[in-house]
Amino acid sequence: MSKFANEAKLLLDYIGSKENVYSVSHCATRMRFVLNDNDKASKEKIESLEIVKGTFIQGGQFQIIIGNEVSTFYNEFIKLSGVDGVSKSEAKSDARKNMSLLQRLIAHLGEIFAPIIPAIVVGGLILGFRNIIGDIKMLEDGTKTLVETSQFFSGLHHFLWLIGEAIFFFLPVGITWSISKKMGATQILGIVLGITLVSPQLLNAYAVASGAVPPVWDFGFVKIKMIGYQAQVIPAILAGFTFANLELKIRKIVPSYISMIVVPFLSLVPTVLIAHTILGPIGWALGSYISNIVYAGLTSAFGWLFAAIFGFLYAPLVITGLHHMTNAIDLQLMSEFNGTNLWPMIALSNIAQGSAVLAMIRINKHDEKEKQVSIPAMISCYLGVTEPAMFGINLKYVYPFLAAMIGSCIAGVLSVSTGIMANSIGVGGIPGILSIKPEFMFMFFIAMVIAIVVPYFLTIIFKKKNIMQKYNEKNKKAS
Repeated sequence: MSKFANEAKLLLDYIGSKENVYSVSHCATRMRFVLNDNDKASKEKIESLEIVKGTFIQGGQFQIIIGNEVSTFYNEFIKLSGVDGVSKSEAKSDARKNMSLLQRLIAHLGEIFAPIIPAIVVGGLILGFRNIIGDIKMLEDGTKTLVETSQFFSGLHHFLWLIGEAIFFFLPVGITWSISKKMGATQILGIVLGITLVSPQLLNAYAVASGAVPPVWDFGFVKIKMIGYQAQVIPAILAGFTFANLELKIRKIVPSYISMIVVPFLSLVPTVLIAHTILGPIGWALGSYISNIVYAGLTSAFGWLFAAIFGFLYAPLVITGLHHMTNAIDLQLMSEFNGTNLWPMIALSNIAQGSAVLAMIRINKHDEKEKQVSIPAMISCYLGVTEPAMFGINLKYVYPFLAAMIGSCIAGVLSVSTGIMANSIGVGGIPGILSIKPEFMFMFFIAMVIAIVVPYFLTIIFKKKNIMQKYNEKNKKAS
């Protein structure tokens, strides 16, 4: 008998039998089930298995945290259960049957940004490093920067902009590619579409807004302004979805023997025309409107209230998946205001969740099974990935989750009250300080200390005072 044979059999029983499994896949640490009825799965029995580190439901999937041995356990489960495994993308598609319209829209948004987030994170770190060497006067009695005193750092500062420009100015290319890939359209045409939005021959939309007169394409009976949408998110999203939907529909009606010639032409050319006459201007106006509202709210006299609410509720947003919307808002803020005052609060929320887990490690220091879950979860959280900490530990006990929300709230108020701005989205944990504008790094450090200390001690106090624990035990019995 194999290592996990017994637990795999028990899991099949606890999940509600083979008939309750619509599909199953796995990622790096979790098994992802799409169940016909989530209520038939016994969370308590599943979490009693030694291999299981926790369970949660997200994105229409019943997810079970296994850890590094997930692939071995998954293969054993598939073999013993007779359930057919699917790919992670297929599982996500299956899961949408359990989701509302809003949840499906949010899931689509998350899947668009997920492939390009690594580039955005790298770009944020690069911009932060350029600001440190180019803007902070740390030499010659605080009168000169590294760039001003060193030819090497001057050259490095200039060179790194090559990467930063590629990531942020040409961001629409990544967005239209990602949409094409996700929807099954021709990816290279998605890339070409993105390039037509940021071509060097186009005048930047912000220059036009500042009064510059753009050149035009003159068709005799009509003139189209040659305006670019560098660093813009919403115009790229609108154009990307228009292209992908158009191509997929045309592909269905065009005979296969001429599709290679007809489909690309009839989908790309009209989309580029529509993008520069309708979608681009609408998307740019909509993006500016949204970013201006958010920025005005954060910098107004009531900015502290917005920060308190956002800081307190961001972690629950992660549970629902609604947090994916903040990526688009952050990127729009960056293009409008050369930075974002929203993202620092997200990084602080992540740190707060990790700090609550740190307190749980101390509380459960004699529980070896708990430490196997909590230590990796804490490290992951401090590096910006919160799900293992939130679902594996904090939500399981409730009171550390509340402590983290309170700590995030206080740190967020300080962040907004002191005007902290980030260059861009970065690593959403402790390394996130590298993405903060240099003049705000010290205050962000103070906010980080709050996000570490407050949740840590609140978690310990809540444990000693038995706060939220009766509620947690009552819920467990009821379920």
